[in-house]
Amino acid sequence: MTPQPHSPVTPAAGPVPDPRYAAWLAHALDLARAAGQAGEVPVGAVVLDRDGGVVGVGANAREESGDPTAHAEILALRAAARHTGSWRLPESTLVVTLEPCVMCAGAIVAARVRTLVIGAWDPKAGACGSVWDLVRDTRANHWVEVVGALDEEGCGEVLRAFFRERRA
Repeated sequence: MTPQPHSPVTPAAGPVPDPRYAAWLAHALDLARAAGQAGEVPVGAVVLDRDGGVVGVGANAREESGDPTAHAEILALRAAARHTGSWRLPESTLVVTLEPCVMCAGAIVAARVRTLVIGAWDPKAGACGSVWDLVRDTRANHWVEVVGALDEEGCGEVLRAFFRERRA
């Protein structure tokens, strides 16, 4: 399902896709699947430096940690900040399997992430182009390039399968 973005920048009009996005998204999907097998909502995230090197990874860990902020994106950004020695990540790319929520979108803006690559839109709680568009809000002090819905079917199916299993 394609969201109705709140900004004039749509996934098709966004930055030119990097040919490495598919491999990075596959890595994030592996993290998501592992989180799902551990009983977490299966979302995975990878932070890359300007050269495409992995500097942080994360997968949802709210159940395991008892921490409501333990979303994949937050954990990946924390790992990247530790790795780089700075909370500012202005040359970084964050690749995530599901469109970030409001909390994660705020953290992405705060960290000054350059590019956000999204596997699938979140039509219920997405804050990067579907329900809201906090990362490209011109009132903020930083704007993020968004490349969206690169694998809507694959990333979405990981989530659908997880919830089907729990509802069965």
